[in-house]
Amino acid sequence: MTLEKQLAKILIENKLTIATAESCTGGLLSSRLTDVSGSSEYTKLNFVTYANEAKNEILGVSWDILNTYGAVSEKCAEAMANGLQKRTGCDIALCTTGIAGPTGGTKEKPVGLVYISLKYNNIVTIKEIKLPPETPRIEMKQRFADEALKLAISTLTSERI
Repeated sequence: MTLEKQLAKILIENKLTIATAESCTGGLLSSRLTDVSGSSEYTKLNFVTYANEAKNEILGVSWDILNTYGAVSEKCAEAMANGLQKRTGCDIALCTTGIAGPTGGTKEKPVGLVYISLKYNNIVTIKEIKLPPETPRIEMKQRFADEALKLAISTLTSERI
Protein backbone atom coordinates (compact mmCIF):
# COMPACT_ATOMS: atom_id res chain seq x y z
CA MET A 1 0.00 0.00 0.00
CA THR A 2 1.35 3.44 -0.91
CA LEU A 3 2.18 5.98 1.78
CA GLU A 4 -0.67 8.24 0.69
CA LYS A 5 -3.17 5.35 0.89
CA GLN A 6 -1.90 4.41 4.35
CA LEU A 7 -2.35 8.00 5.52
CA ALA A 8 -5.77 8.26 3.87
CA LYS A 9 -6.94 5.15 5.72
CA ILE A 10 -5.83 6.58 9.07
CA LEU A 11 -7.42 9.97 8.37
CA ILE A 12 -10.75 8.50 7.24
CA GLU A 13 -10.96 5.97 10.08
CA ASN A 14 -10.33 8.69 12.65
CA LYS A 15 -12.35 11.43 10.91
CA LEU A 16 -9.35 13.76 10.78
CA THR A 17 -8.61 16.52 8.30
CA ILE A 18 -5.26 17.52 6.87
CA ALA A 19 -3.94 20.63 5.15
CA THR A 20 -0.58 21.21 3.49
CA ALA A 21 1.66 24.18 2.88
CA GLU A 22 4.51 23.39 0.55
CA SER A 23 7.54 25.21 -0.65
CA CYS A 24 10.23 22.91 -2.08
CA THR A 25 7.77 20.12 -2.95
CA GLY A 26 5.76 22.56 -5.09
CA GLY A 27 2.38 20.85 -4.69
CA LEU A 28 3.61 17.26 -5.01
CA LEU A 29 2.53 16.41 -1.47
CA SER A 30 -0.94 17.82 -2.11
CA SER A 31 -1.13 15.95 -5.39
CA ARG A 32 -0.24 12.66 -3.75
CA LEU A 33 -2.79 13.16 -0.98
CA THR A 34 -5.52 13.90 -3.51
CA ASP A 35 -4.52 11.01 -5.79
CA VAL A 36 -6.43 8.77 -3.38
CA SER A 37 -10.12 8.32 -4.12
CA GLY A 38 -12.22 9.84 -1.34
CA SER A 39 -9.59 12.44 -0.47
CA SER A 40 -12.26 15.13 -0.21
CA GLU A 41 -13.24 13.51 3.12
CA TYR A 42 -9.97 14.53 4.75
CA THR A 43 -8.28 17.20 2.61
CA LYS A 44 -9.07 20.61 4.06
CA LEU A 45 -7.03 23.11 2.03
CA ASN A 46 -3.59 23.03 0.42
CA PHE A 47 -1.21 25.86 -0.43
CA VAL A 48 2.00 26.15 -2.40
CA THR A 49 3.83 28.92 -0.55
CA TYR A 50 6.98 28.98 -2.62
CA ALA A 51 7.87 32.66 -2.18
CA ASN A 52 8.57 34.32 1.16
CA GLU A 53 5.70 36.72 0.45
CA ALA A 54 3.31 33.76 0.27
CA LYS A 55 4.64 32.32 3.52
CA ASN A 56 4.06 35.70 5.13
CA GLU A 57 0.70 36.64 3.57
CA ILE A 58 -0.99 33.22 3.53
CA LEU A 59 0.53 31.52 6.58
CA GLY A 60 1.48 34.50 8.70
CA VAL A 61 5.17 33.61 8.90
CA SER A 62 6.72 36.79 10.27
CA TRP A 63 9.24 38.80 8.30
CA ASP A 64 11.42 38.65 11.40
CA ILE A 65 11.62 34.83 11.10
CA LEU A 66 12.14 34.96 7.34
CA ASN A 67 14.85 37.62 7.54
CA THR A 68 16.63 36.23 10.62
CA TYR A 69 16.46 32.46 10.07
CA GLY A 70 15.46 32.18 6.42
CA ALA A 71 12.68 30.27 4.70
CA VAL A 72 14.67 27.05 5.01
CA SER A 73 14.81 26.77 8.79
CA GLU A 74 13.18 25.01 11.72
CA LYS A 75 11.68 28.34 12.83
CA CYS A 76 10.05 28.90 9.46
CA ALA A 77 8.76 25.31 9.27
CA GLU A 78 7.23 25.65 12.74
CA ALA A 79 5.62 29.00 11.87
CA MET A 80 4.26 27.50 8.64
CA ALA A 81 2.55 24.66 10.55
CA ASN A 82 1.12 27.01 13.17
CA GLY A 83 -0.12 29.45 10.53
CA LEU A 84 -1.59 26.71 8.35
CA GLN A 85 -3.57 25.19 11.19
CA LYS A 86 -4.79 28.62 12.30
CA ARG A 87 -5.78 29.55 8.73
CA THR A 88 -7.57 26.29 7.85
CA GLY A 89 -8.81 24.80 11.11
CA CYS A 90 -7.39 21.42 10.07
CA ASP A 91 -6.56 18.65 12.53
CA ILE A 92 -3.14 18.04 10.95
CA ALA A 93 -0.98 20.71 9.35
CA LEU A 94 1.83 19.29 7.20
CA CYS A 95 4.47 21.58 5.67
CA THR A 96 7.70 21.41 3.68
CA THR A 97 10.41 24.01 3.19
CA GLY A 98 13.79 23.23 1.70
CA ILE A 99 16.20 23.39 -1.21
CA ALA A 100 15.59 20.93 -4.05
CA GLY A 101 18.43 22.28 -6.22
CA PRO A 102 20.41 21.76 -8.23
CA THR A 103 21.31 25.41 -7.48
CA GLY A 104 20.58 27.71 -4.59
CA GLY A 105 22.27 26.00 -1.68
CA THR A 106 24.96 27.34 0.66
CA LYS A 107 27.44 25.67 2.99
CA GLU A 108 25.07 26.24 5.92
CA LYS A 109 21.97 25.29 3.94
CA PRO A 110 22.99 22.90 1.18
CA VAL A 111 20.91 21.60 -1.69
CA GLY A 112 19.07 18.57 -0.33
CA LEU A 113 18.09 20.14 2.99
CA VAL A 114 14.42 20.12 3.95
CA TYR A 115 12.46 20.84 7.10
CA ILE A 116 9.15 19.06 7.40
CA SER A 117 6.74 20.27 10.05
CA LEU A 118 3.60 18.65 11.34
CA LYS A 119 1.19 20.15 13.86
CA TYR A 120 -1.25 17.83 15.58
CA ASN A 121 -2.82 18.10 19.06
CA ASN A 122 -1.09 21.46 19.58
CA ILE A 123 2.35 19.88 19.17
CA VAL A 124 4.62 20.83 16.30
CA THR A 125 7.11 18.17 15.22
CA ILE A 126 9.98 19.17 12.95
CA LYS A 127 11.97 16.68 10.91
CA GLU A 128 15.20 17.70 9.18
CA ILE A 129 16.28 15.66 6.16
CA LYS A 130 19.53 16.02 4.22
CA LEU A 131 19.76 14.27 0.88
CA PRO A 132 22.91 14.12 -1.23
CA PRO A 133 23.09 17.39 -3.21
CA GLU A 134 23.65 15.50 -6.48
CA THR A 135 20.20 13.86 -6.15
CA PRO A 136 18.11 14.90 -9.19
CA ARG A 137 15.53 17.59 -8.38
CA ILE A 138 12.50 15.44 -9.25
CA GLU A 139 13.76 12.59 -7.10
CA MET A 140 14.53 15.02 -4.28
CA LYS A 141 10.98 16.39 -4.32
CA GLN A 142 9.60 12.84 -4.34
CA ARG A 143 11.74 11.84 -1.35
CA PHE A 144 10.83 15.01 0.55
CA ALA A 145 7.13 14.20 -0.01
CA ASP A 146 7.73 10.57 1.06
CA GLU A 147 9.32 11.78 4.31
CA ALA A 148 6.41 14.15 4.98
CA LEU A 149 3.89 11.33 4.51
CA LYS A 150 5.97 9.03 6.73
CA LEU A 151 6.06 11.70 9.45
CA ALA A 152 2.28 12.04 9.35
CA ILE A 153 1.76 8.26 9.45
CA SER A 154 4.21 7.70 12.30
CA THR A 155 2.79 10.60 14.33
CA LEU A 156 -0.79 9.43 13.95
CA THR A 157 -0.05 5.75 14.57
CA SER A 158 1.99 6.49 17.70
CA GLU A 159 -0.74 8.74 19.10
CA ARG A 160 -3.83 7.48 20.80
CA ILE A 161 -6.35 9.04 18.47
